[in-house]
Order: sequence, then structure tokens, then C-alpha cells
Amino acid sequence: MVKKMSAALQEFIAQETSAGIILFCAAVAAMIAMNSAFNPYYLAFLDIPVAVQFGALEIAKPLSLWINDGLMAIFFFLVGLEVKRELIEGQLSTVEQAALPAVAAIGGMALPALVFLYFNWTMPQNISGWAIPAATDIAFALGVLALLGKHAPVSLKVLLLAIAIIDDIGAIIIIALFYTAEVSGFSLLLAGGGTIVLFAMNRLGVIRTAPYILVGIFLWICVLKSGVHATLAGVIAALAIPLSAKDGRSPLKHLEHMLHPWTAFLVLPIFAFANAGVSLAGLQIADLMAPLALGIAAGLVIGKQVGVFGFMFLATKIGLVKRPAGVSWMQLYGLACLTGIGFTMSLFIGNLAFVDPEQIETVKLGVISGSLLSGLLGYCLLRFTTSPGPAYPTKPA
Repeated sequence: MVKKMSAALQEFIAQETSAGIILFCAAVAAMIAMNSAFNPYYLAFLDIPVAVQFGALEIAKPLSLWINDGLMAIFFFLVGLEVKRELIEGQLSTVEQAALPAVAAIGGMALPALVFLYFNWTMPQNISGWAIPAATDIAFALGVLALLGKHAPVSLKVLLLAIAIIDDIGAIIIIALFYTAEVSGFSLLLAGGGTIVLFAMNRLGVIRTAPYILVGIFLWICVLKSGVHATLAGVIAALAIPLSAKDGRSPLKHLEHMLHPWTAFLVLPIFAFANAGVSLAGLQIADLMAPLALGIAAGLVIGKQVGVFGFMFLATKIGLVKRPAGVSWMQLYGLACLTGIGFTMSLFIGNLAFVDPEQIETVKLGVISGSLLSGLLGYCLLRFTTSPGPAYPTKPA
């Protein structure tokens, strides 16, 4: 069993690290498209009107919003599957296992938000972006760790994965509580009915995934029309999927295994291509020092490392948690820096926080610069200040 779990974990990490490379290429492609002769075609592509209609029900959006509301619902569905599995039988299934990443994630969400607010407290038009630097992009972060080889032991990768999962839980809660527009009571009522049906199927022992997906699509439409962000429907549907069946099969793991490559190598790169394009025309240092961009970048670079490492260090010293076996304090500090790679989730929250095109451009500038600096700092710390060790820990720290 341990070997199977280890093999599954290594496969997951391998896919995430490869996805990080694809994400990087998609982001670079977006930057090139935005700052070249392809600019008009790039913008026109994102503005393509797409409409789906069934009788009186019509959903009409530009392509960019279908990507952010539709494709990203698939990503959040996968996140929900991963969270449920980890909470029941994975790295977060016991208090002892979950304690360290939970402490780190809490610090990694609270401190970046405070750093952002420090730079934007006198800018009420920017306050809604406080959660942007609180997120971590697990694919990019694991991609950087993959480049480090034996300078990054597997226990460090597992810890980063656990922190990112708890970070995702926090992001889901933040989106639900703080980034919801005016609510349609009727649509929300229908969404509640869809949720009840999903969990009723779980209780009745339905193990075929098709019924869950069909009801999940209905739920997505209702949540979309309700004013609550549609991607949350993906999380709700995922939590209803059974982890195990009487015949020994796991519908949840089957869906997770099937969706993960599509999400890692298609959904997220498309999102990155649609959202990472930043115009560099006329860019000046003053643009990077604007409160919104500076607050995001500083939150990712400073807030993340201080929050994640500081909370882990204090919790370890007072005996609340234990440092992972085979991992040094310098490696933990390097990991803390890597959690400042926000990218996908930070850009996503930025699109929820602001509607003004200039603010969104500034958000992209802050996210990309902060994520880049965090990645370089984390890589340099782990590569040049720590000695390579065995792939797996051999004795307790």
C-alpha cells in the first residue's frame, strides 16, 4: 500500500512539474502575442462572442470569460477531488500530518494580505485585491523544485504540495465569501437543489460518474446565474463524488486520474495564455512601484516567505509541529520563497477583484513580477546554499 501511494504521489508530482513548464511557455506566448504584431489578433481571439442557448436559457459571453468561468470550473473540480482525497486518506488525513502545512498555509495567506493592505490602505479602489498575493501556483512551484534535483528532497515536495492544497481550500473560501456579486435567490435555490441531489446520490451508493457530471453541469449553470462565482460549482460537485465503492473501485480517483493531464496540459495553459498577456509598451519603473502592483509583488515576495517560514519556525519552536525528516531550515526557507509563485490563482482572483482594464493590467504586472522574483529567489537559495542529499529522508530531523 505504501509503495502504491508513493508511486501515485510521484506520478502526481511528475505531472505537476511538467505542467509548470507548459504553463511557463503559455505565459511567454501570451506576452509575445500582446507585445507584437499579433496583438490585434490576440485581443480579437479573447473577445470572440460565444453563446449557448436552450429555449429561454441563454449564456452569452466573450471567449475569455468562458475560459475563466467554464474551463476553470474543471480546474476547481479537480482541486475539490484532490482536497477530498487528501483529507480522507492522504497527506492531510491526520492532525499530525496536516499540522505543519496548515500552519504554513495560514501564515502564507495572512501575511501577504497584510503586506498588500499596507501598500494600498489609502487606495480604497485597490482594497478588493487583498487576496491576490495569498495564492500559490503548485504547478510552477513544483516545476522549479524539479529543476533542483537532489537539492529538493521528496519530503520537501510533499510538504509544498500539502501547503498548496490547504492554500487552495483557503482560496475557495475567500472566493465564496468575498468575491460574490449580487445574488439571485431563485438561481441559488436551484443550485441548492442540485447540491442536495449530488449528495443524495452519494448516500444512495451511486458510483457511476456520469450522473454526477450531468447534475454538476446543472449546478454550474445555476451558480453562474446566481451571482456566486461559477467555479465553486466544480468544488461542490467534486466533494459529492464517492472516494470508494463496495466493489473496491474509486470513482473519485478514476476521475482525478482522468482529468489531471487534461487540466495540467490544456485547461491551465489556456487560462495562462488568455490572462498573462501584459502590454510592455511605455512600461516604466513607476508602473512597478504603483501601490497595486507593488502591494501584490511585495505580498508574494515578502509576505509569502515571512508568513510561511515564520509560522513554521515559531510553531516548531513551541512544539506545535515537527520539522520534516531530512529537511533543513534553509530548505524550508527556500520552499517558503517558492510559495510566492502565485500566477494562476493570483491572476484568477485578480480577475474577480477588478473590472477596470487598467487595474487588471496592473494586477498582471504585479503577479508576474512577484512570481518571477519568488521563483528565482527560491531556486537560488535551494541550489546554492544547500547540499544535495538522498531523494528520501533517512532519519528524523
